Amino acid sequence: MNKGDLVNAVVSVVGKKKTAEEAVNCVLETITGALKKDEAVTLVGFGTFKVFKRAARTGRNPQTGKAIKIKAKKVPKFTAGKKLRDAVAAAKK
Repeated sequence: MNKGDLVNAVVSVVGKKKTAEEAVNCVLETITGALKKDEAVTLVGFGTFKVFKRAARTGRNPQTGKAIKIKAKKVPKFTAGKKLRDAVAAAKK
């Protein structure tokens, strides 16, 4: 499922594509804004979005094998909630 598919799924609830697209965009922008401020976003039963600080480390250039320094950076991280984990585990293939 991509963003367009998600918008179409929301259309079936709200009735108008423009309203659905605005709702999806608002949710994504709100989550992004909170993460930019280093705030966690918890959706009970679904999961938690938070910022993870990855430490600086030494890596290797795969072409030359030479050691390189990789800078520290912040990355988004999602941890699934229990209801989501259980729903995925219970899904039949």
